[in-house]
Amino acid sequence: MENQSNETKTPQGQPAAPAPKDSVTAEMQKVVAAMILELKKVIVGKDQVIKKVLMVILAGGHILLEDVPGVGKTTLALGLSKVMNLDYKRMQFTPDTMASDITGFSIYNKETGGLDYKPGAALCNLFLADEINRTSAKTQAALLEVMEEGGVTVDGVTHKAPEPFVCIATQNPLGSAGTQKLPDSQMDRFMARLSMGYPDIESQVNIVKQRQTSDPIETVRPLVSAPHIKAMKRAVQLVKMSDEIIEYAAALCEKTRTAQAVEQGVSPRAVLALVQMAKAGALLAGRSYAIPQDVKDVFIDVCAHRLILTARAKIRKETEEKVLQDILDQVKPPAVLEGKVK
Repeated sequence: MENQSNETKTPQGQPAAPAPKDSVTAEMQKVVAAMILELKKVIVGKDQVIKKVLMVILAGGHILLEDVPGVGKTTLALGLSKVMNLDYKRMQFTPDTMASDITGFSIYNKETGGLDYKPGAALCNLFLADEINRTSAKTQAALLEVMEEGGVTVDGVTHKAPEPFVCIATQNPLGSAGTQKLPDSQMDRFMARLSMGYPDIESQVNIVKQRQTSDPIETVRPLVSAPHIKAMKRAVQLVKMSDEIIEYAAALCEKTRTAQAVEQGVSPRAVLALVQMAKAGALLAGRSYAIPQDVKDVFIDVCAHRLILTARAKIRKETEEKVLQDILDQVKPPAVLEGKVK
């Protein structure tokens, strides 16, 4: 592969950051493979979901897990916190959950005469917001602040969450008792929406066997820590993506705004998320450069939850996933070799 690091220039004419070396990408590929093996101890038969969750984390995003109860969403988050050795907190969202439960609050200290800050649940490395669509809009807005700013402001004082900060939110499908639709602005903050799905028969049998004698979550070993995750996130930023592939990602997102079945397409934030997650996918594949397939592999995961279909499309039982697949079929990807246009 050509060494691209010395020749690449930014639009301002400054040298771009060098791509991660092949030895670095190979090492990270091994680390991620080992993490997936550990997580398979508790999440059986869902290798692709595990991989995509790791891609979102390394791309610096937040994850929305949407599925029926009991398929392993909470177990996956707990397993991630263990294998990454991160500070983990979980909050069960209910109609009476308050914003201060997330952000924290100030309490008067009689001895000092001042206010002492009591941190909320969200100030941790990995925050699981369980059943986020069961709580009030005010509480959801408090979580949105943490996701967007990486911290909270209480009584005029900003308190930062530790790095890395990842929010994994779960929600039951709309129509479940007590659920309500998340605001579009909050949906847009999630880099990807993923679904666990029911395990197949063989996986269900293995799950039952695993839990006969012990809890498999206790066997998950920590393989990395916060500094390692931050280093891997920096490596994702250095993955090279040609202008043609960036234009391809932008063209896919632009097509969502003109598709006949779509009332509201994806925002520019979706283009950024698509590029970042595609670069993470390239790194996990052992490459220091992205290819069009990296974009195609995550396009639906990144964009489906951001689309709003027309009433007519809903009557025709069209889905966001089908609309996006049609767009993938219509927009021709650039032909590239090792990240460069042929």
